[in-house]
Amino acid sequence: MLSFLPPVVRGTIAAVLLFVNVIFWCLLLFAFALIKLVLPLRSVRTVIDPILNGIAANWIAGNSAWMRLTQRARWDVEGVDRLEYRGWYMVNCNHQSWVDIFVLQHVFNRRIPLLKFFLKQQLIWVPVMGLAWWALDFPFMRRHSDAYLKAHPEKRFEDLETSKRACEKFALVPTSVMNFPEGTRFTRAKHDAQKSPYRHLLRPKAGALALALSVLGDRFRSFVDVTIVYPKGAPSFWDFLCGRMPEVIVRVRTLEIPAEVCSGDYATDPRFRKRIQRWLQDLWREKDRQIDELLGIAPAQPAAPASQEAVR
Repeated sequence: MLSFLPPVVRGTIAAVLLFVNVIFWCLLLFAFALIKLVLPLRSVRTVIDPILNGIAANWIAGNSAWMRLTQRARWDVEGVDRLEYRGWYMVNCNHQSWVDIFVLQHVFNRRIPLLKFFLKQQLIWVPVMGLAWWALDFPFMRRHSDAYLKAHPEKRFEDLETSKRACEKFALVPTSVMNFPEGTRFTRAKHDAQKSPYRHLLRPKAGALALALSVLGDRFRSFVDVTIVYPKGAPSFWDFLCGRMPEVIVRVRTLEIPAEVCSGDYATDPRFRKRIQRWLQDLWREKDRQIDELLGIAPAQPAAPASQEAVR
């Protein structure tokens, strides 16, 4: 443990170790991804994809190693004991910081198949990492503003088609499909602008979740609902590297997926769309109450159901 060092020194060491870990595993990852690019055959993918996922798991293990070396955070994790490293999982979580991704990978690595995130389209241009995410078949989503969608209604379901194509690839190899229904990191300004009915959460969007369930619903072992809480406030990425994350709480619930949300066309069937939105809104209300409880805050008055809470 290097917790005795000044935070800036620890942050610098952590950043160097993170960089070295990324470069080492990405060079190996790209070598196998090139084979998949040159030979885009299903038979090749079924062989190469597990190798790529194994490389990614070692990459995550390397991150966990430098985190243990440089961090002194208290990890309070419950609910992972019943998970198994096989099959497909749908993972759902609130989103507050880039640190969430390191927390989720640290908690779930080799407990369930590799987490595959829905990412914003712009992230494909991140040096090295964008190419690595592409090689691992992470779906890149275009996020359009409401004003843009009103002017270009034909773009409304573009993200949904992207999700569908990605999920069809996930069907080849056991995968954990990771979804942040809020679609962006929580900030108080975003919360106020949305007039969110939740105390600690933004309004959830059901589109990507609905398509993942419609394409892979019969394969998913279960729905893994994750709640991340930072009692001292969500850290920035630099604060995280410097060890200024004193505590993180992670609660994991394994739920059955209702049959009625696994079949339907989210884009064209209003009744199905409302059904899955109501299910997600119920999960979100429960998550908001759970965060109150974990933070020791008196629960807020229950929010009235709102048909527009799930925007897409």
